[in-house]
Amino acid sequence: METTQKQKLLFIGDSITDVHRNRANPDSLGSGYVSMIQQEFQRRGEAECYQVINRGISGNTMTDLVERWHKDCVSLQPDVVTILIGINDTWQNVGDDSLFGTEKTAALFKMCYTHLLASLRNQSQARIILLEPFVFPFPEDRKMWRKDLDPKIAIVRELADNFGAECIGLDRYLNEVGEEVGYEALSEDGVHPTGKGHELIAEAWMQQFEKGK
Repeated sequence: METTQKQKLLFIGDSITDVHRNRANPDSLGSGYVSMIQQEFQRRGEAECYQVINRGISGNTMTDLVERWHKDCVSLQPDVVTILIGINDTWQNVGDDSLFGTEKTAALFKMCYTHLLASLRNQSQARIILLEPFVFPFPEDRKMWRKDLDPKIAIVRELADNFGAECIGLDRYLNEVGEEVGYEALSEDGVHPTGKGHELIAEAWMQQFEKGK
């Protein structure tokens, strides 16, 4: 009797993907949107079709991702790669006028992201799904983060086009929902999603995944 090999679905990024996963256990999915996606596959009776892998690491920036890209992505030979990165590149530059919102930092972000995608395209046939980084307009100081983050969001969209990847417009979608239900329902600090925020990300991902099958 033939056994169907599971499709490997790899999620990689920062704390929004990590969400307290046990890094000593390669099968740990954390308690955020990645875990919710696995639960949805289970609910649909499709869990045996997919191996869900979480390689988010809290605090990671784009350069951190570059350093571990081969070990935590390419070498695992994933069938689908989902990337969410960028908010820490903005957060860590807040207060530094030589970096925050500059063309130099945007260019570095683009160069590094291009390297990741080119590496993946050259070494695999993986389907690529890019998630926009996002920020909510509270607390008040988060509003000025737009100066730095918006160019990065534009770069993610551009690179999705350039590399034939799919792009989920999380920033617009989550902010539209937040405007309706209250931003505090989706995030307590304007960056990290609440349970409801993670549910929305998981739902948006599942819709895109099904559409591109």
